[in-house]
Amino acid sequence: MAPPRYIAVAGNMGAGKSSLVKWLCQQFELTPFFEPHDENPYLADFYADMPRWAFNSQLFFLVKRFKIHRELEASGRGVVQDRTLDEDAEVFAQYLHQQGHINDRDWATYSDLYTSLRSELRPPDLMIYLRCEVKTLRKRIQLRGRAYEQSIPTPYLRALHDLYEQWFARYDRSPTLVLETDRMDYVTELFHRQQLLATIRAALGPTLT
Repeated sequence: MAPPRYIAVAGNMGAGKSSLVKWLCQQFELTPFFEPHDENPYLADFYADMPRWAFNSQLFFLVKRFKIHRELEASGRGVVQDRTLDEDAEVFAQYLHQQGHINDRDWATYSDLYTSLRSELRPPDLMIYLRCEVKTLRKRIQLRGRAYEQSIPTPYLRALHDLYEQWFARYDRSPTLVLETDRMDYVTELFHRQQLLATIRAALGPTLT
């Protein structure tokens, strides 16, 4: 018997990950695994002093994401994951290193740990990348009204977008699907939902669990 299906959803802030995860759970009776932002004890310190706390904060996310991945592997159910270990390292931590908030010595340690942890994890059966233009990301972030997101600068979103594109261009661990989410509304548009269902079934087969 094939193991339960594992779908990962990747994408920048405001790309629509949470909406897609909830919709996939409804359609295919999958169990959601969301990102652990509220649990990070370093976030307040990080935003106050990035060079001092960036390494600690990213290390927390990396280890926590690894634990979440182990939980979803052990669940015995079909699952969908909101943001992956790859994105923590290849996008967010990479950005902080490029900006000088994580120095070269700490980056080498972080990268070694990331490579080791990643090699222990089962890759997803399907990686769905939500591609979205920065101007659309900005509009969605403003509309959803999370106070801590309103001051996020547009150059930061653009830098993350570029790192996402670079990471996804070299990603080769599993089958992939790209959704242009500024052109697709799978929440309210029936035609888009039907298209998406057909595409996912073609990628994974008719049985997801």
